[in-house]
Amino acid sequence: MTYSHFEELPVWQKAIRLADGIYDFTEKHKKVLSYSLRDQIERAALSVSNNVAEGFERGTTNELLMFIYIARGSAGEVRSMLCFIERRQGFINLKSQISDLKSIAESCSRQLRGWADHLQNSDIKGQRHLNEKTRQQYETGKNAENFQQELLDRLPVGHPLRKRK
Repeated sequence: MTYSHFEELPVWQKAIRLADGIYDFTEKHKKVLSYSLRDQIERAALSVSNNVAEGFERGTTNELLMFIYIARGSAGEVRSMLCFIERRQGFINLKSQISDLKSIAESCSRQLRGWADHLQNSDIKGQRHLNEKTRQQYETGKNAENFQQELLDRLPVGHPLRKRK
């Protein structure tokens, strides 16, 4: 699937959900969380979606990958701080809420890792490098791959070439 706006990306939507959840959590518990910890976890949570957005808008695959890894690092930072909070006195009764937030952050990390893996195996250098000629070459290559796969799928089961899937 092709996305034209970063707001359409499932990982960006999940990251915004993480930031919302963190901001709700810190606002509700601001009396027992230090200002510096609240500030740090809020910044890290918002950094996930912001880096996805910035990378998406940059226009090259290499830049996008760099920002995906920054976003993934921020998701890890959020999880680490939640682990710290979970261990602190006064938060024992909030384990379920903290666990839910850690789960959202982990989901962001997994999605970002999958996206990065996909991009690293892509021949496309990014939108900034696409022109009509490179788009046509890419489409021709994709059509050839699809046609080849269609032919292989038509071979009888057990045929040695069919195993190439």
